[in-house]
Amino acid sequence: MSELHAYIETLAKALELGGVAIILGGVLIGTVQFARSGFATKMWRKAYDEYRANLGRGILLGLELLVGADIIGTITAPLTFESVGLLAVIVMIRTFLSFSLETEIEGCWPWQRRQRAEPKDALQSR
Repeated sequence: MSELHAYIETLAKALELGGVAIILGGVLIGTVQFARSGFATKMWRKAYDEYRANLGRGILLGLELLVGADIIGTITAPLTFESVGLLAVIVMIRTFLSFSLETEIEGCWPWQRRQRAEPKDALQSR
């Protein structure tokens, strides 16, 4: 059983490293795309908006992996009220960050996405 815990703990650490790598990769790729787009089109405002969205996407994906790693890590550790409470706080903070980033990327609240996606003619025919 201890071998299984060690294996799962190693997987959790790998998932954490993957999350950090994705965040760093997102920053690097987003920065390169920003520079290319800005210099090629000279439309720096549009390039900046795309840059922010790309950074947000990279951070969101990395945060999802980090939350998964935290959950897996908590399973392998001895369960106490303190460890479960700490996990709950970490998940709440990361969920809030994810929600905030997604709202920033989309430019609207999650419950308003459907309205933005529908054409105006479809809304008027209702």
